[in-house]
Amino acid sequence: MTLAITDYERVWIEGLNQGTVSGADEAFAATGIIHIAGAPSPNLSVSEFKKLVQGLLTAFPDLHLTVDDQIVSGDKVATRWTAVGTHTGPLGDNAPTGQPVKFEGLILDRVVDGRVVERWEQWDQMGMLQQLGVV
Repeated sequence: MTLAITDYERVWIEGLNQGTVSGADEAFAATGIIHIAGAPSPNLSVSEFKKLVQGLLTAFPDLHLTVDDQIVSGDKVATRWTAVGTHTGPLGDNAPTGQPVKFEGLILDRVVDGRVVERWEQWDQMGMLQQLGVV
């Protein structure tokens, strides 16, 4: 059975899997706010979010995300995802390690007119860094 996911999430994930954050312009409202646990700022604009994710794509150019589960209820969408990739680019101050990683995350979106207006996201940053041997 194929998992049915929302159109906006499909556009976002397909872009990420091609190494680009351009899908954000279609998936997120221009005034959207993204809250990510552990991010430098607790309330990111869409452009700040794109910059943060682009850094991850630079560190893991082969990053591949998969939506494992998605539940829609009213204007809320919950998504569980898994990412795999190889650390072949710089990650902040950390030089490439060549190490493969696998990490998971959870998202809760509030969606209006098919676009995310607010996102709460948590993912296993510590587990990813442990796999790279940097913590």
